[in-house]
Amino acid sequence: MIDKELKLPLYAKAIFLIIGLCAFLTISYVAKGIIIPLVFAVILAIVLHPVVDFFVRRKINRVLAIVISLILTIIIIVAFGTLIYSQVNRFGESLPQLIDKFMEIVNNTITWASGYFDISARKINSWITDTEGEFVKNSGPAIGQTIVNVGSVLILLFLIPVYIFMILFYEPLLLEFFRRLFGAGNRNEVNEVIVQIKTLIQKYLTGLLIETLIIAVLYSIGLLILGIEYAIVLGIMGAFLNLIPYIGSWIAASLPMMIAIVTKTSPWFALLVLALYVIIQFIDNNFIVPKIVASKVKINALISIIAVIAFGSMWGIPGMLIAIPLTAIIKLIFDHIESLKPVGFLMGDTMPALALFKIKLSKK
Repeated sequence: MIDKELKLPLYAKAIFLIIGLCAFLTISYVAKGIIIPLVFAVILAIVLHPVVDFFVRRKINRVLAIVISLILTIIIIVAFGTLIYSQVNRFGESLPQLIDKFMEIVNNTITWASGYFDISARKINSWITDTEGEFVKNSGPAIGQTIVNVGSVLILLFLIPVYIFMILFYEPLLLEFFRRLFGAGNRNEVNEVIVQIKTLIQKYLTGLLIETLIIAVLYSIGLLILGIEYAIVLGIMGAFLNLIPYIGSWIAASLPMMIAIVTKTSPWFALLVLALYVIIQFIDNNFIVPKIVASKVKINALISIIAVIAFGSMWGIPGMLIAIPLTAIIKLIFDHIESLKPVGFLMGDTMPALALFKIKLSKK
């Protein structure tokens, strides 16, 4: 094994593990502006690696093969973005009418509440006005932070393709570095870990893409059947929001519910939309994810939740998106280090046989 020459007592291993974990979390949080684009670039470079190899096998220069792969990827993203933009633009054209309908519903609700609870409608309107003013007052820093975040995203959109190109170009150098880092005696095992990481990332992202397409189709068809406006764009947005673990599906359901409340005459449509999203989430969590996505990674549900929360706390939504594959990679590495194998086992989904309820019968 990689560390078979190093023998440490259990308490020393625990201390080193805790110190290493604290150092990792601190560095990850402080340097997140550098680490996040690099992590995304590495993952995307692993995905594009077979495409680059395909062009290289066709006797195309490696630099040109990388450039072609990046251009094709950008074309696909731009084409998909154009489709989304056309749908969102159509939604934006109808936004003033939706706002007018929403305000009409609010006014009718105020009238009903003032009569039912014996409260002056003027007081309710005054409270809404004060709340709106307070919201606008407090939203200034949030708007400024949003502008900063948008600027950061634009910088990432420029940096990530550059990182991907460099990682793919210097791939032989990077791989040889890891082989030499762990010594000549562990060369074969390091090669095995690298191959397993590549396979894991490629299969996981492929499964995630298939899941996203299936969920987008299910959402869109369900909303079309219910007669909800902008069904396609809401279905696609819902599928992408579904990639955010645990909270994305609730945000995805709230959007079409609001559209249903504004555009439909009966509130039952909003409840039908909620029921639709609950049913699709049940199908996703119990059939699609276990068969298509979760089968690619071997980590248990408890570790998955902890990983999503931890990476989300450090890196926000980008951290939540990449928490599962990163945790799977960490587990894979732990499985190949003798002293960390128990931790890798703890992170896994292999349940040991339980003998808690076995009753030993005495012989008479």
